Amino acid sequence: MMILQNYFSFFMQNCIILCIFALTMSQLKVNIYSQGDTLPEMTCRDFFHSTGLFHHCEVTPRLRPYMVVVEDTEDGNHRVVAHLLAMIRYRSSWFPPYLYMHCRVYGEGEYAVVESKDELFAMMLEALTQKLQRWVLYIEVSNLSSKMFGYKRFRQLKYFPVHWMKIHNSLHSRAPEERLTEKIRQQIARSKELGVKGKEVESEEELRQFVRLLKHHHWLKPKRYIPDERLFRELKDDPDARLFLTKYKNKVIGCCACTYSGTDAYLWYSAFRRKSYLRLHPDVTTVWHALYHAYEHHYDHMRFMDVGLPFKRNSFREFILSFGGKPVSTYRWFRCNIGWINRLLEWIYKD
Repeated sequence: MMILQNYFSFFMQNCIILCIFALTMSQLKVNIYSQGDTLPEMTCRDFFHSTGLFHHCEVTPRLRPYMVVVEDTEDGNHRVVAHLLAMIRYRSSWFPPYLYMHCRVYGEGEYAVVESKDELFAMMLEALTQKLQRWVLYIEVSNLSSKMFGYKRFRQLKYFPVHWMKIHNSLHSRAPEERLTEKIRQQIARSKELGVKGKEVESEEELRQFVRLLKHHHWLKPKRYIPDERLFRELKDDPDARLFLTKYKNKVIGCCACTYSGTDAYLWYSAFRRKSYLRLHPDVTTVWHALYHAYEHHYDHMRFMDVGLPFKRNSFREFILSFGGKPVSTYRWFRCNIGWINRLLEWIYKD
């Protein structure tokens, strides 16, 4: 009899919790905004889901932002409880010839109610997928906080996971030079002796040099998306971003774009004239300057945005790791909106 009473009590408690949760969810509404002047008021701590980045993308050619917002409509108020920024990229080329759009999402968004994070993310992901499934070739979600975040919902919406690699450098416990390999330390010292210097982009001419090197470096890499110059002009004037140049005798031999969110710094885009100036090590000097700048401004971590696939041999990954970073295995989620192709890729990348 006691066992039945305990079972009944447990059952009733769970029913009450489910009823409260259902009532709470019924008061939530998902809206998708594509114009900056219609955005509701929201608190933004994550740069990659901020209204600032939304406005930067809005004025950049071949970029279109969508802000997915969950609002609490209780008592007629529209309080934002979660939001997620997605960027639609228009891509085209004469050689190789292609023309398509795809959607990119960095991270899982921001939440005012942490306890319901999984459920809120599921609501936003479903709304975004339904909105874009007929308009973009594929949707890509990367840089999630943990490997298994949203796994069930991604699978339900026919996304497939690709194993990826993340690297971050800790800057709060030890000085960054203490984590360098001996080879990198010698290369940095050698570059300084030869007069290689890093600086922040300040003038219009330096901005043009930055964009020119970035686009030239990646023009044979069709997967790598480099946005229009307008976005970097916007980032140059944003207090949460920095553009850096590496110079040798007034010649630009390296560049990188960094953003800052909370206590972390992110190396987003980078390019180097490594083969033309091999003995000057422009790649090493550029990354080191960005890394040390983050350390001087008291950020806890430097996170490298696109280290790549976890192949057994990956030269760029090994290069980044030589600065003393920590590798973390993660997933990057994709959904191709051509049904039979997506089913084939789901089978190929079944986990």
